[in-house]
Amino acid sequence: MAKYQAWLALILALAIGAVTLIANSLLSENPLFPTSLGLDLRGGSQLTIQVQPTAAIPTITEREMEAVQSVVEGRVNGLGVSEAIVQQLGNDQLLVQLPGINDPQQAERVLGGTAQLEFRAQKVGTEQQLLVETEILQEHLADLAQIQDNLPPTGAMDDATQAEIDAIQADITTSEAAILDLFEPSELKGDKLTDALARPGNGTQWEVVIEFNNEGANDFAELTKSVAGTGRGLGIFLDNRLLSAPRVDVQYAELGITGGTAVISGNFDAVSARDLEIQLRGGALPLPVEVVENRTVGPTLGRDSIQRSLYAALVGLALVLVYMAVYYRLPGILADIALVVYALLTWAAFVMLGVTLTLPGIAGFILSIGMAVDANVLIFERTREELRAGKTLYRSVESGFYRAFSSILDSNVTTVISCLALFFFGAGLVKGFALTLGLGVLVSMFTAFTCTRTLLFVALGMPQFRKPEWFYPGISRLTAPRSATP
Repeated sequence: MAKYQAWLALILALAIGAVTLIANSLLSENPLFPTSLGLDLRGGSQLTIQVQPTAAIPTITEREMEAVQSVVEGRVNGLGVSEAIVQQLGNDQLLVQLPGINDPQQAERVLGGTAQLEFRAQKVGTEQQLLVETEILQEHLADLAQIQDNLPPTGAMDDATQAEIDAIQADITTSEAAILDLFEPSELKGDKLTDALARPGNGTQWEVVIEFNNEGANDFAELTKSVAGTGRGLGIFLDNRLLSAPRVDVQYAELGITGGTAVISGNFDAVSARDLEIQLRGGALPLPVEVVENRTVGPTLGRDSIQRSLYAALVGLALVLVYMAVYYRLPGILADIALVVYALLTWAAFVMLGVTLTLPGIAGFILSIGMAVDANVLIFERTREELRAGKTLYRSVESGFYRAFSSILDSNVTTVISCLALFFFGAGLVKGFALTLGLGVLVSMFTAFTCTRTLLFVALGMPQFRKPEWFYPGISRLTAPRSATP
């Protein structure tokens, strides 16, 4: 009995913790784990971008898609969107979700077109000005990040906040244009860059190796010769945004860096070097992109969807609770308590893991409630079979759990496998459904074999509940000895 009391204390602590976490995410102005809503619930734009092959690159591989995705992510950041999502869709498409953006034409203009990579030599006498402009740009970016971090969990914002974001974004654009103006235009574009590769350098430092074609090699030599040993940088711009401005050593002042290959070194770690590599390759790819689908979801539709989904979840949960209590009596009531604990733990898991809730995700959660009840139904039916066979109440409950375990495990494992397949091979809203259903199934197994089991055996430890009729109405008539007939 002491073992079940310890389990009961653990379950109670988990339930209290779950309620505290959920209340914090819903009621606190600065929640520890904010609830994240998907595009279909909070409103915004969703675009499907098709990457077009060219004569130079007839087949689009994973490497090309990775580079194009980096370029699109950079352009999305320029929109000032909080919690935007850019992910691959199939072999040659990107899915872009922009919460809070209700002007799809603006997003299409910004995200469309081929990336523009350019190498520029810094103008004479602009060294100090570049430092000042770079510091101003970093301040604007920090201000924008702070506002986005303080947005409510739903992503909704008032007109004043939107105006402030627009003003900061305009300042960022102005600063980027000012930095661009400190560098001389050149003929060295991304189409002359053949490859970029991040690799380990000296010690813990990383470096990025870039390679040019023959024409690009000559242009690169001239550019590096003009800035070598002067303290001025060689600006690398992607879509008019400065990626890096490495300085060229004085030893290249006479001929520049020849051979068409150069190494960009500095304070790079593995992550930053890899990021620069992907950005350079993205700018070097002459791959046009086309927006093939542009869908907008209004915030009003999102609010209506949330309300209807909540109503459906509550009504479904209530019907299940009533059915279990009426049909299975005491075990059904205890299963209802376990089901409430399951719902709290699952919701808390969604919040703590940062699951983005979507309409299919909520549907997966509601479906997992049915999966959670299914485990209890199997246990209780096995228990009734044992009671009909004439076993004692305690042995019947114990055998019910033991005999139902394999069936529950098999059904839940197959469901989890299906969820994994949907999550890894699906995209967008399908992933949300798979994630919430899979998490719900795992939590339901925990509650079925810990919460329900603990409550049942604690009840069996109380004399007033140690009656077969509480577990199987009419069992006394089924198991009563029959008189012999002449």
